[in-house]
Amino acid sequence: MTRPAAPEQPEQAAADSESGVSRRHLLGLFGAGAAGAAVGVAAGAAGVGVAMSTGAANASGSGAASAYPFYGEHQAGIVTPAQDRLHFAAFDVSTTIDRDGLIGLLRDWTDAAARLTQGLEVSEGGAVGGSDYAPPADTGEALGLPASGLTITFGFGPGLFADADGVDRFGLAARRPASLEPLPRFQGDALQPERSGGDLCIQACADDPQVAVHAIRNLSRIAFGRASLRWSQLGFGRTSSTSTTQQTPRNLFGFKDGTANIKAEETADVSEQVWVAASDEPAWLAGGSYLVARRIRMIIENWDRVQLGEQEMLVGRSKGSGAPMSGGTEFTEPDFEAEGPTGATLIDTNSHVKLAHPTVNGGMRMLRRGYNFVDGNDELGRLDAGLFFLSFQRSPEQFITVQRSLAADGLNEYLKHVGSAIFAVPGGIRSGEYVGQALFA
Repeated sequence: MTRPAAPEQPEQAAADSESGVSRRHLLGLFGAGAAGAAVGVAAGAAGVGVAMSTGAANASGSGAASAYPFYGEHQAGIVTPAQDRLHFAAFDVSTTIDRDGLIGLLRDWTDAAARLTQGLEVSEGGAVGGSDYAPPADTGEALGLPASGLTITFGFGPGLFADADGVDRFGLAARRPASLEPLPRFQGDALQPERSGGDLCIQACADDPQVAVHAIRNLSRIAFGRASLRWSQLGFGRTSSTSTTQQTPRNLFGFKDGTANIKAEETADVSEQVWVAASDEPAWLAGGSYLVARRIRMIIENWDRVQLGEQEMLVGRSKGSGAPMSGGTEFTEPDFEAEGPTGATLIDTNSHVKLAHPTVNGGMRMLRRGYNFVDGNDELGRLDAGLFFLSFQRSPEQFITVQRSLAADGLNEYLKHVGSAIFAVPGGIRSGEYVGQALFA
């Protein structure tokens, strides 16, 4: 929802940008009548709910003032045009809370996310409108910033249904999806437990990094005493396009990434490959999806010494245009049988493009929403950088099949998988409901 510019308010510490309305001013427009909730979280008034369910957004996902609807048939942040920034967080639920405590957390998170995605503060009092003698309800670093295309997507990990000892803490074991299991070990895995797993996850995507960080910071704060942050990841420079309105971005190897990704406009493929159907089991997950998260370290220094021709052979595409090595343009379908002057196929048998292609994997595709990351350097002075891979699929088997096919990928010499997690992403949320409500029915 693109908002008109708001008049400047003298008491505001940060001025409104010309492209959007500040969160604080929106409170005056929509916040009246909001009901208080635990740790200062408040559900929006009726006017806010209407805005959240019917607001329009810049289709490219790049408009600084755009706001995507929070309520709907599916959670936002999946087929939504991929934003440029990410803050992803996985949480462990406290052993001190019961089923009602878990539901209370999900209610509070839902109320807060519904407000944050529309450019509002966590609660009506916000960062500066509460008592001088109490901590502010909102941390305040997003004051004056528009919604920036923020989407917040929630997921449930295997540990929510039974812990590592098989204990059913919340009476959910019988409702666990049969395929929601920790992923099997793959070639190239060097997984670090502190970067893997989690009972719950939150994916915050936005076109302003401060807006995404603000969302995770405040949702983590709301969870205090009920869930603790297990690990998190910042991402920049999306490595997949999820709409035909977007150009294909590049990963840190310098190649266009996600050329063949499922796009939101491919409605038949989205329905078949991304969303859990009503006929699938369990019924409570209908309209949802499965999320796989993988932190993939790229061995940048080694890659940067590889000849261009070998880089293109390993990937199977031209580094400049993104076209398959069999010829054409970026979106030309690869011809895996085409031969060069020596009789060898133009696209190498063990190239990434060949091994990841649907024709090699029983027609299976995934919707990817990956991001680049650079987290400083390691103890040897090498960049701690790579791809934070995120994919949504109707069944985890889609990812498993493709990943096993990639065991022969020549790129594996330059990749190390150091983090891994899987989550069931519930379907969309209706106004007045909380995320995953059908699971507890």
